[in-house]
Amino acid sequence: MDADHLSQRLATVASYVPQGARLADIGTDHAYLPVNLAKRGIIVGGVAGEVVPGPFKNAQHEINQEGLDDKITARLANGLQAIKPTDQIDTVAIAGMGGTLITQILTQDFDRLAGVQRLILQPNVGEANVRQFLMTHGFQLMTEQIVSEDGHDYEILVADRNTQPQQYTAEELRFGPYLLAEHNAIFVAKWQRELDRAQVVLHQVQSAHEVPAAKVAELTEKIAEIKEVLQRVGA
Repeated sequence: MDADHLSQRLATVASYVPQGARLADIGTDHAYLPVNLAKRGIIVGGVAGEVVPGPFKNAQHEINQEGLDDKITARLANGLQAIKPTDQIDTVAIAGMGGTLITQILTQDFDRLAGVQRLILQPNVGEANVRQFLMTHGFQLMTEQIVSEDGHDYEILVADRNTQPQQYTAEELRFGPYLLAEHNAIFVAKWQRELDRAQVVLHQVQSAHEVPAAKVAELTEKIAEIKEVLQRVGA
């Protein structure tokens, strides 16, 4: 993968960046996403944020090599601290992290999202945490996509600022309201695997010398919920 040939996961994230946006890509790694978007004339400027020195230097190198240092600024900073008011960022992308970490990043410097109209988030796990954050912090889910790549399933959540975002049920938070409605083959396969995993873990827990009742109850509830959804979508 390089800036001219994004992975399917990052290409899907890129597809939701509005024309003329000023983008902050948090956890940018090699800055492939903002560089790709700048080269195609999608973004007019932006920030490539990294908290780790090695990837930060990679991002700097990529931006300079492409002659885009007048449009994209690489910053070594923790999460949203990479954003300054003068950047006039209106779109933020955070991809390739756990949902808990993404939520933490958005929460701890929430004031830096003041001018942001769109969030494009791709959690590797813990998607429900991200949906919960959006619902309770003034962002309305606009769409969701699920893609499968190199043996992994990735959910991309797109949300726009809204003072009264729709409230979702526990089921919708776990499975995703848009993904539930579409229930494509990737969605079904993902949750079939999750069901199989949960059943294996439940069997192991029940075989323990001292059976933890709370864990058994949690797993039993999860299994029932997944089965109910899969049955409903005809899996």
